[in-house]
Amino acid sequence: VMADSSHAETFAELVDEHPGLNWQEHPTADEQELIEMVSTGELEYTVADSNSFQINRFFHPDIRVAFNLSPPQDIAWAFRKDEDTSLVEKAQRFFDDGAATAVLNTIEERYYAHADDGFDYVGARTFLKHIQTRLPMYRAMFQEAAESVGMDWRLLAAMGYQESHWDPAAVSATGVKGIMMLTHDTARSLGVTDRQDPQQSIQGGAWYFQRVMGKIPDRITGLDRVWLALAAYNVGYGHLEDARIIAQIQGGDPDDWEDVRASLPLLTQKKWYSRVKRGYARGWQPVHYVDNIRSYYEVLRWMTVSMPREPVQAESEEEATTDPNRA
Repeated sequence: VMADSSHAETFAELVDEHPGLNWQEHPTADEQELIEMVSTGELEYTVADSNSFQINRFFHPDIRVAFNLSPPQDIAWAFRKDEDTSLVEKAQRFFDDGAATAVLNTIEERYYAHADDGFDYVGARTFLKHIQTRLPMYRAMFQEAAESVGMDWRLLAAMGYQESHWDPAAVSATGVKGIMMLTHDTARSLGVTDRQDPQQSIQGGAWYFQRVMGKIPDRITGLDRVWLALAAYNVGYGHLEDARIIAQIQGGDPDDWEDVRASLPLLTQKKWYSRVKRGYARGWQPVHYVDNIRSYYEVLRWMTVSMPREPVQAESEEEATTDPNRA
């Protein structure tokens, strides 16, 4: 376990109940490094917080929970003990005025929402394998196509993996083809003459995504804009608009991805789709589509940490760190 950590304290509390208990405190490794050491077989066990495990299992699909050492514990904010308490007082005001709730909800949605519906162990292992075996053949194509439209190539690659597992010969039962699984009409409108040519398909997918992004209202920015555009890319912009209307009817924010995400599955229910313009749609499909791409994108970001993650210039610090379309 990490040296001088709460995990070591937990063991110290348990040793009276379990006299034979022993553990080793690692002098330098942090929690993520210890999880990686378990994944590679260097260690048999470590102790990790549940939220760290939830994120790291996508990067290390071989890790498993053996058992819980303690009941759930709150996460707390800590401040240096000092005579000047102005920072503590300001933080307390932040929590008291309710602003913290929105911020923490945003953080939770950013890192955990797309992982809450279960974990596909086989799919995660296959993805990591394909990063090593298939992605190198198409990485330069994703980078070139993404650069041409000003988006993060890893987001485009995540879209391609969700569509076809980076298989240029992929064909669906409905006739869509190629790495980006373009329809015949979409390919023709984009000037793509061979949907199973990987370079044409990837470039066509980038152009089409940028076209869809352009339909999202300008007032919607950051990650909400990206996730809404991905949903529209999958289900069609018209059905996305219907879901946004339903979100508004329900008192939600039609510009907020989480509210729209909750309303999309309602397009399968007659009492809801009968109230909107385009009617029935398999609304659960774009929800899973976006969730999967977000997971793939996070893994690709993590595995390409040596690549620049922020633009050289950004309009604001928030956009530089949260908007994958600007990365």
